[in-house]
Amino acid sequence: MKTAILVTVPRILVGLLFLVSAVDGFWWLATGSHLIHPPTSERGLAFETALQNSGFFWPLLKTVNLVGALSLLTNIAPALGLALIAPVMAVIVLFHLMINPQGLPVAVILVVLGGLLVWAYRDRYAALLR
Repeated sequence: MKTAILVTVPRILVGLLFLVSAVDGFWWLATGSHLIHPPTSERGLAFETALQNSGFFWPLLKTVNLVGALSLLTNIAPALGLALIAPVMAVIVLFHLMINPQGLPVAVILVVLGGLLVWAYRDRYAALLR
């Protein structure tokens, strides 16, 4: 029971969040419109537009989101999946802290869920810190 609450639930929730983000990002690449677009400040929209208009970064970002999400959802190398999306999570948190404060609840949820998963997989990351 404890494993389900502290590992499985956060793993599934983070995986689903990043899967939805990836699907929405690829949908935007295909159609030029979003399936889901939460409220975003003017500066936030400018930041997102810059990423999309770069020509390379948006597809890379959404591919990383997809690979990380599938890794977490299928429980195949979930520590690697989390390591892939950890920098994206950091940018999301900083984005909401600095540019789009109305999204702070999402940032807090990511910090909590990500922290639980880092703790759960700490033995797999130990070699990186030696």
